[in-house]
Amino acid sequence: MDEKQPNRTATMITGFTMLLLTIMLIVFSEHGYHATVAALKLFFEVVFPSLLPFFILSDVLLSTGMVHYLGVWFEPLMRPIFNVPGVGSFVFSMGLAAGYPMDAVLTAKFRKQNLCTKTEGERLLAFSNSADPLFIFGAVAVGMFGQPALGATLALAHYTSVLLVGLTFRFYKRREWVRPQHGIVVRGIHRRAVDAMMRGRVEDGRSMGKVLNEAISDSIATLFLIMSFMVLFAVLIRVLTATGLMHLLEIPFGALLGVLGMSPHLINAAIQGFFEIDLGSAAAAHAAAPLIQRLVVVSGIIAWSGLSVHGQVASVLADTDISMKPYFAARALHALYAGVMTVVFFRPVQAVMGGATLPAFAARDFLVQGAPGGMMLDGLHLSLLLVVLSLISLVAGAVITGLVRGLRRGWLTLWFRS
Repeated sequence: MDEKQPNRTATMITGFTMLLLTIMLIVFSEHGYHATVAALKLFFEVVFPSLLPFFILSDVLLSTGMVHYLGVWFEPLMRPIFNVPGVGSFVFSMGLAAGYPMDAVLTAKFRKQNLCTKTEGERLLAFSNSADPLFIFGAVAVGMFGQPALGATLALAHYTSVLLVGLTFRFYKRREWVRPQHGIVVRGIHRRAVDAMMRGRVEDGRSMGKVLNEAISDSIATLFLIMSFMVLFAVLIRVLTATGLMHLLEIPFGALLGVLGMSPHLINAAIQGFFEIDLGSAAAAHAAAPLIQRLVVVSGIIAWSGLSVHGQVASVLADTDISMKPYFAARALHALYAGVMTVVFFRPVQAVMGGATLPAFAARDFLVQGAPGGMMLDGLHLSLLLVVLSLISLVAGAVITGLVRGLRRGWLTLWFRS
């Protein structure tokens, strides 16, 4: 069987580009070293401790069949609204609490276990990719802008645009509709959910000791893969900046911001945000531009999430058949929606909220100089609270959907009888 031959032009471009970057890294080795140290510090102080518990717990929940249980309950909500299976509610909630790339990790696992089709996985990945509230409220609003009250505007714009992306992508490949295994009905839903839970546990078949061991080892491996991408893009940005090649991107980004009527002082922030979310957000927060414009750019950067996160997502999805093309389209659409929603919500939210914020995010040194224990605890409680609230809202939506369907069936029955 003949293997597919690689494209000659693409291979040459990739090879010479990597060679050029390697030479630049050797020449500017000091910049590469400092970028690596900064990226590793960020990873071990923020990313590693915040994601590891969620990665482990998600594996355990999958093995126990609890995800299958929740999937049956939320099918009446997720299928009509987002055109994804009910297990998508678990991805959405965990992504909300832990941030990216938690959604990609779970979507890949669901696809490998055949809990969703290829198209459903692409739809799910499109709208479940979101920043965690700890990053928006703490790192961005307080740590970068120094204005805790801005967190409400940024969070509302971000999560509203997430839902808009989901509603948009429900029509993605809509002809490839797959009928749910049990149909979208509510009668006897608890029994079917328990049956699904037991089937999931039987299909897994591992002892809990083995589940925990493999969950820990797989989570550590995934996190160190994420760390590698963080280091790679941190070094790439630092080296490109040192060589002056980063200025080549000022032309297209400057033209785009000019069309949108944005300040040219935000060009550098947009370029950095294209590659890496933290660097771009920080640059936009400190740019000499009007506040509303800085917030719009930051919202777009957080929604886009940067090539660094995209690389992490691609590495996680490498063993699946899920395509990255709809993911990139969704991130661009998310950035557009987030920017528009920021303009829509800015004045109303500021008028209602004023200078109010959560006590956990009232200190300027949040996630910068090492937050006090109480502050980090409040931040953890906020993430857990948002997960619980999202699950409650999904349950309420499922119940309401079931009631509406029941009333509609009853009305149709009476109408035909009459």
